[in-house]
Amino acid sequence: MKTISLFAAIIFSIFSINISNAQTAKTETIKVWGNCGMCKTTIEKAAKKAGAKTANWNEDSKELKVSYSENKTSASKIQEAIAKAGYDTQDFTAVQTAYDNLHGCCKYDRKNTAAISYTCPMHPEETSDKAGKCSKCGMDLKAKQ
Repeated sequence: MKTISLFAAIIFSIFSINISNAQTAKTETIKVWGNCGMCKTTIEKAAKKAGAKTANWNEDSKELKVSYSENKTSASKIQEAIAKAGYDTQDFTAVQTAYDNLHGCCKYDRKNTAAISYTCPMHPEETSDKAGKCSKCGMDLKAKQ
């Protein structure tokens, strides 16, 4: 009888852990500019490297569907990683050098890069027209449009 009770307690614990983990998973759709199958591979790889469990970019709609654990990453971190790979997202713009390093067929029509400003995540009042460091805390300034 003790064995059955112990076994039941173990099974219940396993299901409880799985349910609590499932509750922290989040799915989002993010706009990401790109052109081709090579872009798809690079975008999805960057998203997964930034913590996405799944990533599927659609070449026609320019939408990336990602699922991730909110405890491990965020949509912002995923977008930042994609921008570092050279691709503009809905909230982040890739720096010109990253874009320039893309293969010729991957050079997409960029968002209006003339209106890019850079700001500190911790001090939004600290802005610049070029990438650099925050004068207050030293963090990298993030591109915003």
